[in-house]
Amino acid sequence: MKVTLDKDAGFCFGVRNSISEAEELLAKGHKVKCLGQIVHNEEELSRLEKFGVEFIDYEEYKTIKNETVLLRAHGEIPETYEIAKANNIKLIDTTCPIVSSLQKKVFCSWEEVLEKGGQVVIFGKKNHPEVKGLNGQTGRNAIIVENKNDISKINFTNSIHLFTQTTSAWNSFDEMRKIIIEKAEKKGVDMYSKSSICRQVASREDSIINLAKTNDVVIFVAGKNSSNGKTLFGICKSFNAKTHYISSAKALKKEWFKDAENIGVTGSTSSPVWLLKEVKEEILKICI
Repeated sequence: MKVTLDKDAGFCFGVRNSISEAEELLAKGHKVKCLGQIVHNEEELSRLEKFGVEFIDYEEYKTIKNETVLLRAHGEIPETYEIAKANNIKLIDTTCPIVSSLQKKVFCSWEEVLEKGGQVVIFGKKNHPEVKGLNGQTGRNAIIVENKNDISKINFTNSIHLFTQTTSAWNSFDEMRKIIIEKAEKKGVDMYSKSSICRQVASREDSIINLAKTNDVVIFVAGKNSSNGKTLFGICKSFNAKTHYISSAKALKKEWFKDAENIGVTGSTSSPVWLLKEVKEEILKICI
């Protein structure tokens, strides 16, 4: 039996940078409070909590004063910065540069469409922190579309500026974009569309497809609430029906590997390499 670890797996740049900042602060003896989950992976969150990172929610954030708070890679709503200024909170802002750039584009688009009575449309998960941050650039007035059923929310008599969550699957966004463009053209409506999918995330799709095609069984490791994990898992499973989604090595089942000669281990951009290696070692252990 051969167990192959996806060489391209592991944290994306944004998440890796946020965690590095937190670890550096801890190493210098500072207390670290992080607004929201720094990464959508329970195992990594547990590791960081053991080292001393304290994760706080927005309600608690509103009450603290004169403290230091780390902002994760996902990006924040404008109110987060306003609260920090009012409560003398020092922010360690680790917003991913790609997300930060997208926020500025969404803000500028919103300023532009306001004059025309148009709308900003964002393709993504409405409850995802990145999408909330993007919507915040429009005063929470953007139209969030998660699937084809949400297209009915769009007014095809006014101009449309379309953006996408950076961790969306390219095929899903492209399909949605084509439908919206076609409807806009039929109505003679001005349409602006910008793909802001992270290149690192997009390249993961090719790597995962290759792993799915070249292995009998694939173990996909991701947090239970990882949007990127669910997207990439769906792609992987479409190419290999024997793909199993787990959040930790404890969830592995020996029967999954019956008669399997080649096993692949991969994960989302929020899955740490140390966890993937742990899963690989456990597979070898239970299959002996």
